[in-house]
Amino acid sequence: MTVHSATSTRVPSDIVADVRILHVSWEYPPLVYGGLGRHVGALARAQARAGHEVVVITQTDGEPADHVVEDGVRVIRTPRPDPDLPFRADTIIEWVAGLESALIPACDRLAATWRPQVIHGHDWMITNTVTEAQRILAAPVVATVHATEAGRHQGWLTGELSRSIHRTEWTLCHLATRVIACSQHMRWEVCRLFAIPPESVSVIPNGIDRDSWTTTGDARATARSRFAPSGPLIVYSGRLEWEKGVHTLLEAMPLLGKDVPDAHLVVAGKGGKEADLHDLARRLRLGRRVTFTGWLPEAELHALIASADVAVVPSLYEPFGLVALEATALGTPVVVADTGGLTEIADEGRAALTFPRADHEALAALLAVALADNEGSTRRLAEARRDLQTVYDWDMIARQTTRAYESAVASWDGTPRVVPSPPPLPDANLLAEWEPPAAASG
Repeated sequence: MTVHSATSTRVPSDIVADVRILHVSWEYPPLVYGGLGRHVGALARAQARAGHEVVVITQTDGEPADHVVEDGVRVIRTPRPDPDLPFRADTIIEWVAGLESALIPACDRLAATWRPQVIHGHDWMITNTVTEAQRILAAPVVATVHATEAGRHQGWLTGELSRSIHRTEWTLCHLATRVIACSQHMRWEVCRLFAIPPESVSVIPNGIDRDSWTTTGDARATARSRFAPSGPLIVYSGRLEWEKGVHTLLEAMPLLGKDVPDAHLVVAGKGGKEADLHDLARRLRLGRRVTFTGWLPEAELHALIASADVAVVPSLYEPFGLVALEATALGTPVVVADTGGLTEIADEGRAALTFPRADHEALAALLAVALADNEGSTRRLAEARRDLQTVYDWDMIARQTTRAYESAVASWDGTPRVVPSPPPLPDANLLAEWEPPAAASG
């Protein structure tokens, strides 16, 4: 067992807390691939602050097994047996099998000294682990669905890999006594795709640690001088994947140039579509009006976003939209696509302006409005920043999650769930147009 100094201490043998919680996640800080890892880390820390006994089982990438307490959370990291296997679409099933071959024995070892009251699994990659954890540890499963394979492909399952992932998502949702979705849209998506009763799905938003999203005046001024010494600055930050809609933002720039000729766009991030987006920018003849920075260190990224006149989240698919909250925390007005959780963050234009997803003409027109209407942008930003304290606070989200656990524990009969076979998949789009459900609790 490795014990680190600073925030890490040896695991005490007499922890007493309200709920014993086991998180199973394929990513956890500092090993973070995207928003899921940050979500699990922040939630686990908030639950520990609330006095719960929290254990996380996750992977370590190329490092020895690690067993520590960090910020009150007991973290068990175990290495995959194939650390050199690339994380790609053509190897993802083999990669996940290796991951779970490491996580499942960790659950078995944990059972010798500790038993949770609830097992919280995050996304499809840990489905077999959670299945075995329930058998070994005899506790109900709660599953958070952070995204779906069909949703990422606009309702289509594009091949056998997508169909296999979809079937695994079905298993996880039916294994769970309670499912958590991060938005009303995701609740609808989960119910539609996996035939889950709406009353079994709790809607609990993602949150943000406001203290982590800060910068200095000097850093902000340096970023502005570097990227847009004159004229308005527009920023996109995030993964460069098709579903993130960055191509829509690039396509809007020539039209915006007619009204705001000196506007400059910075695209910060990396991903599988990076080369395609560079090529699109060349074909659109954007020239120096767009800058691709690639990945930026946190301090530089924060300064860049804070220095912008507007941050854009142009996603085609977005279960929640954490990047919108990050920009808000840094004091930057936001324009978002009217899709998924972003719609709920915007709240009918109260906290952010919205445009129809994939509509570059509407986005160009909206950006011209946002850049010209300083008073409106300031008012919406103030509303959005209030929401950070009243809706998206991690301590509040931890309390809501505990209520979901209590519901799962109360309704679990003590035996592993029997997972029904999924129905045959049609060769058709699995997601109809989004229609907001009636107001729902939970």
